[in-house]
Amino acid sequence: MGENILIGFLGGLITGISPCILPVLPVIFFSGGLDSARRGAPSSAPAAAGARGDLGGGVRQASRWRPFQVIGGLVLSFSLVTLLGSLALSALGLPQDVLRWAGIAVLAAVGLGLMVPRVEEWLEKPFSWIPQRRVDARRGGFGLGLALGAVFVPCAGPVLAAITVSGATGRIGPETVALTLAFAVGVSVPLLFFALAGRGLAERLKAFRRRQRGVRLTAGALMIALAAGLALDLPATLQRLIPDYTASLQDQLRPSAGTPLDLGGLVTDENRALSNCTQGATSLQDCGPAPALRDATAWIGSQPLDLKSLRGKVVLIDFWAYSCINCQRSLPHIVQLNDAYKSAGLEVIGIHTPEYAFEREQRNVEAGVKEHGIDYPVAMDNSYATWTAYRNRFWPAQYLIDANGTVRHIQQGEGGYQTTEALVRQLLTDAHPGIALPQPVESAGTAVAAGTTPETFLGVAKQNAYAGPGAYRAGPGTFSFPAQQRPGSFALSGPWTLDSQRITAGSAHDAGPSPAAAGSPTGEPSVRLDFTAKQVQAVVGGTGKLTVRGPDGERTVEVGGTPRSYVLLDGDQQRSGTLEVEASPGVELYSFTFG
Repeated sequence: MGENILIGFLGGLITGISPCILPVLPVIFFSGGLDSARRGAPSSAPAAAGARGDLGGGVRQASRWRPFQVIGGLVLSFSLVTLLGSLALSALGLPQDVLRWAGIAVLAAVGLGLMVPRVEEWLEKPFSWIPQRRVDARRGGFGLGLALGAVFVPCAGPVLAAITVSGATGRIGPETVALTLAFAVGVSVPLLFFALAGRGLAERLKAFRRRQRGVRLTAGALMIALAAGLALDLPATLQRLIPDYTASLQDQLRPSAGTPLDLGGLVTDENRALSNCTQGATSLQDCGPAPALRDATAWIGSQPLDLKSLRGKVVLIDFWAYSCINCQRSLPHIVQLNDAYKSAGLEVIGIHTPEYAFEREQRNVEAGVKEHGIDYPVAMDNSYATWTAYRNRFWPAQYLIDANGTVRHIQQGEGGYQTTEALVRQLLTDAHPGIALPQPVESAGTAVAAGTTPETFLGVAKQNAYAGPGAYRAGPGTFSFPAQQRPGSFALSGPWTLDSQRITAGSAHDAGPSPAAAGSPTGEPSVRLDFTAKQVQAVVGGTGKLTVRGPDGERTVEVGGTPRSYVLLDGDQQRSGTLEVEASPGVELYSFTFG
């Protein structure tokens, strides 16, 4: 119990500083922090304000406890919705996303009330029967916190997954409650710090005290903007654009390579052997028979499937949820595997197990399937029956099953794409000896010709072949190509912003086109590759274009949508050469692969 509480607290603490909390921070800073600062009301204020507690000019003093009320309401709402929301909505026969839309509506109403006093009075009228108490947008923050908690969607992690599944399936015991409370306290620590920092700043700067009305209007506008963004699902887009700088911290809560997998759920004779698999395995393992697919609410893009009817095929089961940012990063790789190997006997099946109540709505899942370009069968696992049968605990997670129905590999969380593809190829060859397979899409080790350039990562955390002058560190910078470049390396030219997982064309400090850098004819952000391969691909995100100059001349590649792989150069024979890739501002490059 004590270890689980510590893990829950650390998981919440990491979530509280992760990219997914960024859309909420401005509201907490202004409405939870600045808005509660001590204003220094004049001595005549009580007489002028009367029972309403105005500070002159009709602006009321917010409660000094407001930051604690906002965070307390958020934590309570999030915990109750996570544990009990789905069960309560099902019992009442209400749509599973009603709480989310109610929270968005409350945020918009409170924001409008902050900006328009008459609207605030209308919001108070339902509570006018309460003696000596007024519920409004300024004096207390508990209601605002409740609304934020109903729409607050933190990043998926091992701790949150355990809480979510326990709540959704009704298996809520003392350990789950303790884990939830520990997670909630961990989340609240950085948020409360941020709110109190806002209040402290306001109390120290006279400009904030002189502009009380401006702070009020700003807080209201931010709340309305957050509500509109949530309605349009813009925070998910923001999270995809910002690298997960807490990924390494989250990984420390997961088992390291070579250790037993972190499996949960009810252990049965059917799934007991899944414990034979280990984390980070690079070779096939015998993990026992694949449990059956159970109790799907609906199948999207297919009639119901049964694993027994798929004997003879290699099956890859992918557990995912459409709003899970970690899943959105891995989906391009799963889609790519399906496209490359479906005709060779690979059957990819997506198991959509909801992380939040609104992900139970079929129309929402269908929209997510369309948005991410998924054309393989997807089963809606709203009852968590298949999730439980596979003892799964992570979004995303992949289970690789051979042609005889045996689980041979398990990948928990993001990553492992090269290994997964290499094992898929091995199982397809075992099932169909002599089969002609396409070139690897992830450029996995032994499958490529000798001398082929290995995969080149561009993020600061994983880069392995930088050959340019100067340091390669996170942040914006202007680069130039070296006079000479070693084989199998890359170099940058022009303005780029580097972070842990990717590089983005352009710099936050750019005011216009950059001056031409050494070796770059246009001065635009460019990457130069020295390669040996038949084919060159790039994993690219954002919207814009790539201008590719190489042995085959110049061509333009239009890019857009979620990150995925694009072919930059293709040929029948292996060759060595130089490839220069110019990117339009905002385009994100993750890695280059060579086949």
